[in-house]
Amino acid sequence: MVDARVKAYGAAGAVVVLDRVTKRLVETRLSFTDSRSVIPGFFDIIRSQNRGAAFGMFNDSAFEWRTALLVLVSAVAIGLILVMLWNARRMDGRTVAALALILGGAAGNEIDRVASGRVTDFLLFYVGRYEWPAFNVADSSIVIGCGLLLLDMLRPKRQAANVS
Repeated sequence: MVDARVKAYGAAGAVVVLDRVTKRLVETRLSFTDSRSVIPGFFDIIRSQNRGAAFGMFNDSAFEWRTALLVLVSAVAIGLILVMLWNARRMDGRTVAALALILGGAAGNEIDRVASGRVTDFLLFYVGRYEWPAFNVADSSIVIGCGLLLLDMLRPKRQAANVS
């Protein structure tokens, strides 16, 4: 039987590969002025660069150490999750899956930040003139992983039987 940590690291690796492939496709097939309508009036594929954090936070910041700080914070988070997943056998499956998704997403965006100081975003959802900030597969993975962790925290836990 495959060890839980191998599955977790494998899932994180799959997220990184999917993130890299999709970003590369967008970078080689779309200019910054192109867009591809997937669901008219709701969802487009675009090419956008984000120098900040998730959903464009700090993108316009003039702080000269912004990229270095984001790389450092991401590296620390990646390191902590790697250590946590080393004990994957002691965690339930939902927690392991959530951490694997977060790890893969963080690593995918970290690769971009280290290589170029920015992250490629390309998924754009909107209704009329209201837009959600563009994002990518790595961002989606992080949000889904965090959602799973939140659900796990809200789920009632079974109490251990009192042994007298």
